[in-house]
Amino acid sequence: MKIKCLVIDDERLAREYLKNYIGKIPELELLGDFNSPLKATELIKKGDVDLIFIDIQMPDITGIDFIRSLSNKPEIIFTTAYQEYALEGFNLNVTDYLLKPFSFDRFFQAVNKVIDKLENQSNTNEQSHLVEQSLTSYAEDYLTIRADRKLYKINFSDIKYIEGQKAYVTFHTDKKRITALASLKELEEALPSNHFIRIHKSFIVSIHEILSLEGNMMEVGEVKLPVGKIYKEAVLKVFGVE
Repeated sequence: MKIKCLVIDDERLAREYLKNYIGKIPELELLGDFNSPLKATELIKKGDVDLIFIDIQMPDITGIDFIRSLSNKPEIIFTTAYQEYALEGFNLNVTDYLLKPFSFDRFFQAVNKVIDKLENQSNTNEQSHLVEQSLTSYAEDYLTIRADRKLYKINFSDIKYIEGQKAYVTFHTDKKRITALASLKELEEALPSNHFIRIHKSFIVSIHEILSLEGNMMEVGEVKLPVGKIYKEAVLKVFGVE
């Protein structure tokens, strides 16, 4: 993973200092260094910049005012000799605030925060894309999903219940269990409400398969599933109890 970064500082020695540190970290790719934020504006607007190391006190415009002016902010690490701006900097949701002079260890710690954040975002985006691929289509009485490198046609009438497990769901059907990358929330919104009901943060059940309710436990086919408090009112309506 390459993180494309800029250095913005009106002091030449400060820029050289940062460029030296950046060169020691393989994940960082320096796109340029500037003595004024205004000179970096066009490059930032192109959207190719992932991270900016920026001083706060500069002649043309302060680093804080410049960051406020950006509509699509990259990750920001302030590098400054003025500790009194720390609170204001963090109010801008910057990743870190390095007080000059700072060691390479402290610099590396700040960069690792950016690496972790961007990797998490990348994993989340990839997972969302996979979810879109997994739940491929809905029809009037069935859905089609991708799982185990196959396409499955799952009839609504075959589904007993659906179990959520973090980023995955398992369809418990009359024929087999099928696990796919998807979300219960997406399924809850897409499945016909006259056939399915959410009873718990981890379960959606087929109304046709419900046998009984005892306290907060529901009998669905051959299993008993918990009913969450926030879903109890809707569940009681299935039994005709208002």
